[in-house]
Amino acid sequence: MQQRFEKFICQEHLFPDGGQVLLAVSGGRDSVTLCHLVASAGIPFAVAHCNFHLRPGDCDRDEAFVRRLADGYGVPCFVAQFDTLAYAAENHLSVEETARNLRYAFFEQVRLEQGLSVIATAHHRDDAIETFFINLLRGTGLTGLRGIPLRNGNIVRPLLPFGRDEIDDYIRRNALDYVDDATNSQPLYLRNRIRLQLMPLLRSLAPSFDSTMQSTLQHLADADTVYRSAMQSMRDALLKPDGNGYAVDVAALRSLDPLSTCLFELLRPFGFSSAVAAEVAYALDAQSGKQFLSPTHRVVKDRDRLLIVPLAEPSAAEYPVADVDALSTLPLPLHCSVAPNDSNTIRLPHSEAWFDLDRVHFPLTLRRWRSGDRFVPFGMKGSRLVSDLLSDLKFSLPDKERVWLLCDADGSVLWVVGLRASALAPVTRTTASVLRLRCALFEK
Repeated sequence: MQQRFEKFICQEHLFPDGGQVLLAVSGGRDSVTLCHLVASAGIPFAVAHCNFHLRPGDCDRDEAFVRRLADGYGVPCFVAQFDTLAYAAENHLSVEETARNLRYAFFEQVRLEQGLSVIATAHHRDDAIETFFINLLRGTGLTGLRGIPLRNGNIVRPLLPFGRDEIDDYIRRNALDYVDDATNSQPLYLRNRIRLQLMPLLRSLAPSFDSTMQSTLQHLADADTVYRSAMQSMRDALLKPDGNGYAVDVAALRSLDPLSTCLFELLRPFGFSSAVAAEVAYALDAQSGKQFLSPTHRVVKDRDRLLIVPLAEPSAAEYPVADVDALSTLPLPLHCSVAPNDSNTIRLPHSEAWFDLDRVHFPLTLRRWRSGDRFVPFGMKGSRLVSDLLSDLKFSLPDKERVWLLCDADGSVLWVVGLRASALAPVTRTTASVLRLRCALFEK
């Protein structure tokens, strides 16, 4: 096993040359075997252990064993202790998911702080097969059926080619001590039931079950690599940057087959589930403005395209502006200045507005526009709805939600910020000082 182990990590380039490896060690037979193999190969390593305080007495026993194990090898040992049940309740997570999140966050913290190369866990072939059946029973896509990947970011699994029977044999031949988790022999969790009940049945039906499953998992991993590459090419072709998000042409989406699956892969990086992606697929003919939400983004139907934009951060409904100096403190890309009137008439871009400072009545108010807001556009007679201006500009719903109004002391709209100035406080030949405002909020 030692020779196969060293050949495997060399072929797969799992451990960078000269880099110290962080081994995740529970104290069980798998991680004890990993420690012995790495030490025998002459690879420098450190040990990390998590005490989740889930099994009274046993967890402390396991921690003490791992500390002695690290001392025996003369390597550093890093230990974290967690109140796992309290953390799970506070974050509304299962105990298993909580332990997994805490474990890997701690391992990565140690890796970064100690300047270690990679984190090695002791997952083996049986673990990968069990994960395949867990995901199959819960429902999954191609990625879930590949079991446990050999690499996942900074995490590597050098024992994946080996089965539990090989590890047990290695433990016996090398007379290695380890601690046993009594819950592993109890059918409390789905993984345990698969290990204790399903796997023996499948091995009795097919003596070559383990090697066949190992080959199948490799085929699925290869197929998943091809699939993910194709999906990334699709994203690169369809996602067009648009403001702070992306736009997707609806006509291009209609050519995808199967539409729901492709749309899910397109939207998955933005946190959308397959169920929501299916709803989006059915709504391609919906009117503009229809929205679909993920925890971090939303999809908005906008005429002949879909917009994918981050969820907006909550902002204050209104910002008071006591004087000219306060304009520079507003949460906008706003530039303001006061200059003498040079009496020259120039045509300003819509992102810029000039006002007669003496006719601007402070305090001003910066607020989001609302349905029914009206203003008197500079150079026009009569008022018009701000909503009509935004429709003429063909603003999408996300763009409309970014529009601010700067209002005079009496509430009249002085400026649709970055878009149109009102006829209030116009600069004339009698103007002494000009308040110059510029906002690049909607500049491309």
